[in-house]
Amino acid sequence: MNCSNCGHFNDGGKFCVKCGHKLQEEAAVSQAAAASEYQPQPQPAYAPQQPNQRVRQAKKVSKSFFSYFAEGIKNPTATAQAAGESQFVNALITVILYALSIPIMLYVGWKLLLIQFVRSMFKLPIISEELAPSDMEDFNTGADLIKATDINSIIHFNFTDFVFKQGIFIFIGLAIIIGATYVAAKFGKVDVSFKEFFSRFGTFLIIPTALLLIGLVLAFLHVEYFSYFMNFGLLSIFFVVPFTIASFKQSGTNGLDRIYSTLIVYVVITIVLTFIANGLGEEAKTIITRMGNSSELNDLF
Repeated sequence: MNCSNCGHFNDGGKFCVKCGHKLQEEAAVSQAAAASEYQPQPQPAYAPQQPNQRVRQAKKVSKSFFSYFAEGIKNPTATAQAAGESQFVNALITVILYALSIPIMLYVGWKLLLIQFVRSMFKLPIISEELAPSDMEDFNTGADLIKATDINSIIHFNFTDFVFKQGIFIFIGLAIIIGATYVAAKFGKVDVSFKEFFSRFGTFLIIPTALLLIGLVLAFLHVEYFSYFMNFGLLSIFFVVPFTIASFKQSGTNGLDRIYSTLIVYVVITIVLTFIANGLGEEAKTIITRMGNSSELNDLF
C-alpha cells in the first residue's frame, strides 16, 4: 500500500520502509472509508401479484347473486320482505335475466314453435277432416328435416340483432310495469323508496325468471315443452305485482285500495305485453318472409 506520509509504495508490513510511518493506522482508515462508501441498496420487498380489481368485484357480485337467487327460490316471501336497497343490484340482474331469456329462448327454439303451431293447426276439425293420413306423415318428415337443418344461417337470422333488440324492448316494458306498480303503491300510501321497491319486485321475479331459464335449457336441448315454461314465466308477472304491493304495509287508511291499484297495474301489463307481442309478431313475419324468399331453403324441399 502507499504510505500516506511519504507516498512510498510498500508491499506489506507494519511500517513504511522509507520513512518509518506506521501503516496499520493507514489500513484501518482505508477500510473504514471503504466501508462508509459501500452501502448496500435495500432490496424491494416481494409484492405478490394482486388479482384484477374488476375480476374480484365480478366474483363477489356473482357469488352474492347466486346466493340471493337460491334463497329467493327456497323462501321467496321471506327473501323479498328482507330485501332492502342493498339488494338493488341483485334485483337488477334478475330483471335483466328475465328480459334476455325470452328472446334467447325464441331464437333457439323458434323452429320448434313453428312446428307446434302447424301441428296444432292440423288438429283443427275444419282442417283435419280434409287431410289424408299421408299428409300428416309428410309434415312429420318435413318437421324432422327442419329440426336437423341450421335454418338460421340460411335465412341470415342474426342473433345480436334479434336478442338484444327484443331484450332491450322487453326490459323497457318491465321498467314501465315496475314504475306503474310503484306509483300504484304510492297511491296506496306505501312509504318506500324506489330502490327498495325495485329490490322487492325483483326478488319476487326470481321464480318467473327461474322458469324462463329452465325453458331456455330445454330449448337448447330441443325439447318442445320449453314453450310451457316460457308461458308460465310470462304469465307469472301477473302474480308478482299483487305480491309486491301486498308485502308493504300502508302508512294510512285513506290510500287507494290494493285491489284497485293491482287492477290498474294489470291494465298496464296488458298494454305492455301487447306491444311486446306485436314486436315479436313483426319479427316472426320477417322470418317467414325470409323463409319464403330463400332459394336455399326451397331446395331442401
